[in-house]
Amino acid sequence: MNYILAPSILAADFKSLGQEMKKTWEQGAAYLHFDVMDGMFVPSISFGMPVLASIKGATEQVMDVHLMVHEPIRYIEAFKKAGADLVTVHLEACEDVQAAIDKIRTLGLKAGLSICPETSSESVKPFLNDVDMILVMSVHPGFGGQKFIPESLDKIRRIREMIRERDLCVDIEVDGGIYLSNVREVLNAGANVIVAGSAVFGGDSGKNTRDFMEILREYE
Repeated sequence: MNYILAPSILAADFKSLGQEMKKTWEQGAAYLHFDVMDGMFVPSISFGMPVLASIKGATEQVMDVHLMVHEPIRYIEAFKKAGADLVTVHLEACEDVQAAIDKIRTLGLKAGLSICPETSSESVKPFLNDVDMILVMSVHPGFGGQKFIPESLDKIRRIREMIRERDLCVDIEVDGGIYLSNVREVLNAGANVIVAGSAVFGGDSGKNTRDFMEILREYE
């Protein structure tokens, strides 16, 4: 299993985004997390396809696109064209979850399925055979700077157990309130893809990435 850091550019300084991205890549962050918010599924609005298209060529990182939008199936093809490599949709935002997953796969992208803190771990069970990644939100989606919800650890453990029971190769990504001080708890629970925003971009992004990667490499 690969252990991956996915810095969230939502927390980056966009005046120097290209330089900040390069620092995280050079220090070992294989993914770049791209949070898309529509003001409907979540109250906030972030950015969309033009921003993704503009940064795609600036790094070799995997473009990990997290669609926090209502009925994301409408936008999957557009994000593919903009440069997405992996697209994650929210179970709670889809009228037909399977159709959204199938659309992602048909376009040749990796498929992720995300659940909010209120959603049971068991809800992902019908889709485990069809996704590459489950994203567990460890804060309420749409707002940065929230504290990690401790109950998320039990959810991660249960999902990892379900994956092992089926002998599947499915990543577990965790997003929200993760810092150097608590990342080991998340990894010990069974996660292997870590999203970090302010913990990476709040300060020296190169050093922060390096510090995260030192911990992640302990698990390889």
